[in-house]
Amino acid sequence: MNDLKIGVIGSGGRGGLAGEAHHPGEGSRVVACCATVAATLESNRGHYGEDIFTTTDYRELLKQDLDAVFIATPDYLHEEMAVAALESGKAVYLEKPMAITTEGCDRILEAARKSNARLYLGHNMRHMPFVIKMKELIDAGAIGNVKAVWCRHFVGAGGDHYFKDWHSESKYSTGLLLQKAAHDIDVIHWLAGGYSEFVQGMGALTLYGDVADRQPSSGEPQPASHELSGANPKMAWPPNTQTGLSAEIDVEDLSHMQMRLDNGVYATYQQCHYTPDYWRSYCVIDDAGRLENFGNGEDGTRIEVWNKRKWSWNAPDEVHMIPLPEGGHGGADPRIVAEFLRFVREGGQTTTSPVAARYSVAAGCAATHSLRNGGVPVTIPPVPQETSQYFEAQA
Repeated sequence: MNDLKIGVIGSGGRGGLAGEAHHPGEGSRVVACCATVAATLESNRGHYGEDIFTTTDYRELLKQDLDAVFIATPDYLHEEMAVAALESGKAVYLEKPMAITTEGCDRILEAARKSNARLYLGHNMRHMPFVIKMKELIDAGAIGNVKAVWCRHFVGAGGDHYFKDWHSESKYSTGLLLQKAAHDIDVIHWLAGGYSEFVQGMGALTLYGDVADRQPSSGEPQPASHELSGANPKMAWPPNTQTGLSAEIDVEDLSHMQMRLDNGVYATYQQCHYTPDYWRSYCVIDDAGRLENFGNGEDGTRIEVWNKRKWSWNAPDEVHMIPLPEGGHGGADPRIVAEFLRFVREGGQTTTSPVAARYSVAAGCAATHSLRNGGVPVTIPPVPQETSQYFEAQA
């Protein structure tokens, strides 16, 4: 079996995920990297080999003889780069969110359909063992038929990760109800078995807008502050003691959205960027019980199930302990890359879905529009039928 030749656009930060695909002589290897920082390319050569192709221009990378590319650049570059890569005929691993507008997502889907190139979306939470277990329990009928899904997202590192770089400006991110919530909306849709068709949002910049210590304005998007060193910075606490926040901040640090799905399920999502803890809690309520996760893959993570009547909160009927996984992002990174490489070679059904990824962006964009316009309800446009049918047939 010949090695798949892999290119990486945005080979620093999250682009390090492509290292899971670098197994020379075993089926795949990284042969080309694109980054705008010279030190990143130097690091890439040290990791993948001095003979790899390196460039600061993604268009030059796409001219190379490649089977597939990872796109792990900032969100506002996804649409342009994904369309170009698909039009070149290469299989694409595109990090979430798919794009920062619904229209951008639809252009990516159309580019994949027209070129017949394989498009794979990096919604890695579908590969996290605790989420997989929740999905298995729901599909097995452990608690009946889904009626509601609630998610609380405690973003304890919000000030360090999202208010010191390009994430803080809506022209680059749309908002954190899209950028940060895209994973959770996708998981909600997956667990519930449907897509949002009607949403309403509320939220505001409630804390970080009052922090006076800001960076000088440069007029350019700032690189991701938590990716520069490859490790998380020391977190400031309490959050109002943050320093060096972005000069421009016009995204919300507290937000909520309500969703009505196309299968009648109702869902809610809540996000706060200044909690002391950092995790997300999913609660799924069915007509014969409910289940909820405690932990996101750390040691002791478990799924608790209630399906008998009782008055106590601390006596679940079942407890499913999740083994401590190996690999980044709660064990998801090696799993999702392995599936992508199989998809490049063989095609077929995948756990993630381009159409689902588009609906997660559409829901986040619609909810952001709602919260910035007095909570007005917003209807989500469906994926064009021809496009939806194409991806169903491809799977």
